[in-house]
Amino acid sequence: MRNKKLRGSLLLLITAMIWGCAFTAQSVAADSVGPWLFNGIRFLMGGIEVLLLAPMLERIQPETGSGNRKKLLQAGITCGLVLIGASVLQQAGIRYTSAGKAGFLTSLYVVLVPVAGLLFLHKPSRTNVWIAAVLAVVALYLLSSPEDGTIGKGELLEFLCAVAFAVHILVIDHTVHDVNAIRFSAVQFLTAGVIGMIGAVLFEPISISAIKEAGIPILYAGLMSAGLGYTLQVLGQKDADPAVASVLMSLESVFSAIFGFLLLHEVLSGMELLGCALMFTAVIISQLE
Repeated sequence: MRNKKLRGSLLLLITAMIWGCAFTAQSVAADSVGPWLFNGIRFLMGGIEVLLLAPMLERIQPETGSGNRKKLLQAGITCGLVLIGASVLQQAGIRYTSAGKAGFLTSLYVVLVPVAGLLFLHKPSRTNVWIAAVLAVVALYLLSSPEDGTIGKGELLEFLCAVAFAVHILVIDHTVHDVNAIRFSAVQFLTAGVIGMIGAVLFEPISISAIKEAGIPILYAGLMSAGLGYTLQVLGQKDADPAVASVLMSLESVFSAIFGFLLLHEVLSGMELLGCALMFTAVIISQLE
């Protein structure tokens, strides 16, 4: 049992590393392709990969869903619409801020979920959640490095992205019951991918040369972050303690800063480092029982 929990924790740590590095890939891709096109291609690739891996995953972790196809499609499409909205905001924001700060600001959703649950679903939150919320607000201010007292465009978009991801989690909690989780994820990814491509046709220039230029970041974000990341998450959460799993996956924000420094040579100021530390502290505090 102990070995299984250790293996599950290790898989979730690898997942956090993959997701953290994805912010670097997204930052590089933002120089070549727009957010709609990037996410359209990314999620189509991720959806196809999850479909191909589904038989293997279901052998490892058998599903107990009812097999209701209509319910599966409704849940997957609804969540896919929210997912593409959150992801486009994230990719648009990363053009104006660093990969490291984007990672920490996105992780704010961990704090926003219980707060939104109280405000809109009347689910009571623990005292530590409110402490985390206050710390997160202070961290958001510090991460924005405001010289004139205002929040930068990139930071504002990443904050809205965190809000959208919080909504995404709440929608999943509200709509996904008794369905095949793996097939749901594939439907969600494919829906997000199709909407992303439609958005790209309507709002962005599409250039084959630009797609080729951003080819490696797109491949990483699609196959590694979406497809493989989800696969490892499923396998890891099978054996890991839920509280430990939440903390381990929140480490993606730390890895986003590390990879931003190592690969993009991003250097955070003292104020921004303090903001990162406060944001990560808020995430950990929000997970305490």
